[in-house]
Amino acid sequence: MISREALLDQLPHVLKGTSFDGLGEFYSGKVRDNYVQGDKRILITTDRLSAFDRIIALIPHKGAVLNAFTNFWFEKTKDICDSHVLDAPDPNVIVGRQCEPLKVEMVVRAYITGTTSTSAWYHYEKGKREFCGNELPDGLKKNQKLPEIILTPSTKGDDGDHDVSMSPQEIIQRGVVTQEQWNELAEKSLALFKRGAKIAGENGVILVDTKYEFGLTPEGEIILIDEIHTPDSSRFWIADTYEEKFKAGEEPDNINKEFLRLWLRGQGYMGDGPVPEVPDEVRVETAMKYIEAYERITGQKFEVPSGDPIPRIQENLKPYFL
Repeated sequence: MISREALLDQLPHVLKGTSFDGLGEFYSGKVRDNYVQGDKRILITTDRLSAFDRIIALIPHKGAVLNAFTNFWFEKTKDICDSHVLDAPDPNVIVGRQCEPLKVEMVVRAYITGTTSTSAWYHYEKGKREFCGNELPDGLKKNQKLPEIILTPSTKGDDGDHDVSMSPQEIIQRGVVTQEQWNELAEKSLALFKRGAKIAGENGVILVDTKYEFGLTPEGEIILIDEIHTPDSSRFWIADTYEEKFKAGEEPDNINKEFLRLWLRGQGYMGDGPVPEVPDEVRVETAMKYIEAYERITGQKFEVPSGDPIPRIQENLKPYFL
């Protein structure tokens, strides 16, 4: 695995963002820079890390890890649901089909946990037993496995707005998706989660929860967009130490951005007010978690060129400049 020293050396070269003229209509999301060209969308995955719906820090090589993970999982799940991917010309880039994003995030949970106000545990701890249409039993402890996998969807907030968790009935009543679309989204999401949990489990990792985003093609087909089963969109715990940590009332060993969320919570930050400055050693440790997750789950070594990624990306995208 990449050494801490190499990640420290990469800190001056983290990919904060891009600004390429002639690549298409530009839109910047929380993590990805988007360039739209007719029926294609070029997505450049930056090193930005978001938590609590805020940009928190720049994590070395994070964008390349997310892209590598996403390409791995799209290939492993293409029999369940097609994805938007057309090409991956650079470690930080995916070229995808342009489609209409469905304004619902399909959140799937196998354990009750979390630190944010949208987490199941946050509401459960406050005495709420109904969450997004799911009835939860009394007596659950934080980080405990749920009796069954549950869907807890949320609507996607507009720029700057928080995502809002709600029941499937509310989502359908508000016209976010139709009943038919919901049925398909639910079926695909549960199948994707089970596939992800199986592959992760075979490699000593627990897929705790995740979220999926889908889009509608011009032909009306529902496909996967954005990313899938990455340390940004999922919680991963180390299976070997989970039971011991749970019985001791300790946080599980995690290999995802929960590490940084817990650090922020330790600073008293829960999403409001100025974001605390994240020390270099915490940024590097977060990168190590992401890379460990990739290498454990995929069985592949994570390799990406060091140094400034901008010239490399620009060179690899030459065929796409208008």
